Amino acid sequence: MKHEEVRCPRCGGGFECKVGDVANCQCSTVRLLPETQEYLSRTHYGCLCKKCLEELNRAVKARGTYKFPASPELLVEGLHYYKENGLFVFTEFYHILRGYCCRNGCRHCAYGFHPEMSVK
Repeated sequence: MKHEEVRCPRCGGGFECKVGDVANCQCSTVRLLPETQEYLSRTHYGCLCKKCLEELNRAVKARGTYKFPASPELLVEGLHYYKENGLFVFTEFYHILRGYCCRNGCRHCAYGFHPEMSVK
């Protein structure tokens, strides 16, 4: 059975990945919604820690409550963005609502993309 101590690619926290014994891995204790499973299939993440899986499950579920802002005046500060040095910084939830990765290396990319992943 292969077990290894790994870093969660989303939060950076350490956890024991039991890829050789998934039934006893920490990730198997999280009941993912089918929508969350579909979302995760479109990300660049590998194994995630239990905390991140639970957070993403809640965020994907919240998509049913909030709609993607179709125009700039519908953006809600704190939900879709925050301001830093006068610039808009989009939140992870904004990216989840958008529904796809733009591959621009966004600070709060909800899809685990990093610019060094790009093939040039």
